[in-house]
Amino acid sequence: MASLAGTTISIASRPWHSLPAAKEFSSLKSISFSSIRKSFPAIRLRPASSRLQICCAAKSDTLEKVLKIVKKQLAVPEGTAVTAESKFSELGADSLDTVEIVMGLEEAFGISVEEESAQKIITVQDAADLIQELVEAKTC
Repeated sequence: MASLAGTTISIASRPWHSLPAAKEFSSLKSISFSSIRKSFPAIRLRPASSRLQICCAAKSDTLEKVLKIVKKQLAVPEGTAVTAESKFSELGADSLDTVEIVMGLEEAFGISVEEESAQKIITVQDAADLIQELVEAKTC
């Protein structure tokens, strides 16, 4: 699986503010695309630096480990489908369950998740992406 972390794409032919589409994007805080494919990159526009950045979503092994932890913490019955798009609320998780899932992820990956970041986790993919980001930040 390819990783493009840290790669930046800049538009250098004309100033950013003179691009026809720039006016449409100037008020956006972020842009993201999702796909069913595991290797589809996430694309984010950060207006502060006026650059388009591409970074890969969580690696498949990270996602699989997160899926395993979520299934274990929520005691999901065998045969119940849990995917990256599964919402914790749809799996029957309440706020205490979510805290326990985050604690399990912190222990399994050797990281610490800020409370503010943990509150933004809605799906299994959100959790996997956050974990991937924290693991990569820890190793840098």
